Amino acid sequence: MRHTNEEKRLLVMRYQAGESAAHICMETGIARSTFYSWVKPFQTTVTETGVLVTPKAFDVLRRKVEKQNAIIQVLKSVNCTVSAPLKEKLTALEPLYGQFSVHMLCDALEVSRGTFYNHILRNKRGNTWYAKRRAEISEKVREIYEENHQIFGADKICAILVQGGVRVSKRFVTSIMQEMGLVSMSPTAKKDLNRLTASIPKKNILNQNFTAEQPNQIWVSDITCYKMKGKHYYIAVILDLFSRKVNAHRISTVASTKLIAVAFRQAYAERIPDNGLIFHSDRGTQYASQLYQQLLLSCHVEQSFSRAGRPHDNAVAELPLSGRIQTGGR
Repeated sequence: MRHTNEEKRLLVMRYQAGESAAHICMETGIARSTFYSWVKPFQTTVTETGVLVTPKAFDVLRRKVEKQNAIIQVLKSVNCTVSAPLKEKLTALEPLYGQFSVHMLCDALEVSRGTFYNHILRNKRGNTWYAKRRAEISEKVREIYEENHQIFGADKICAILVQGGVRVSKRFVTSIMQEMGLVSMSPTAKKDLNRLTASIPKKNILNQNFTAEQPNQIWVSDITCYKMKGKHYYIAVILDLFSRKVNAHRISTVASTKLIAVAFRQAYAERIPDNGLIFHSDRGTQYASQLYQQLLLSCHVEQSFSRAGRPHDNAVAELPLSGRIQTGGR
């Protein structure tokens, strides 16, 4: 038998007036566990002004206050009002994207979420502030991810950033992790992964023997960071040891697994090497990631790593790359 909220409230009022739960349950045929689950929602709290408030109503009020506080923070951060032209409001909200939820941003200045998303998607590629901020937060995300043994996901990383004074949303952190190929791994999953990748040990095949007898026999790679006009750029280069020519290179503002994966796919598509190609790099997280190892395996490429703390094991790729970005030759 279903009971209406009013019937539940009346029964709870009898209990609160001193009648035993056992007697009420015996009379109505309601299980005690069910009855006790009704009690809490109908409990009341007396506020400082003497108003009686139920937990449910209190929770609704709490969420409203949190929302209003967030909207106030948004309004304090922009230099326009709700009555400003739409273009001006969109421009004012744009730098706050990723710091507050889109719901809060749009509610604060009464802007349609669809309009705001269209504005962001249309303009973010050309916005230097967006690229710079994304690159800075990407580095912080990677640091937190590595410091915590690749276990933390977007939720915990977002919480740590917020605690450190960096305003970000979970959605923003998630998109960064997806772009960099960072996947949360529980301790058990990490052990399982280690077992699965046991057939791909981080062995040093080259042992500083940087010679090749023919083209597409050994490729070496490295990621180098350059700073230009206050902005960091990451260059991923794949070098053929036979000709010492650059097979492929890619440039990005983020040192991600995607960066080297795209460079490798470009080189592989242009060179079409035979099976048995050796790919050598340092032990950077991008090269050691599961996604990148799977990419090499699918192309029948054997992976070689420098020894830990031995940069000379990849010296031929770690030399300054300026003037080397030229293609051609085998």
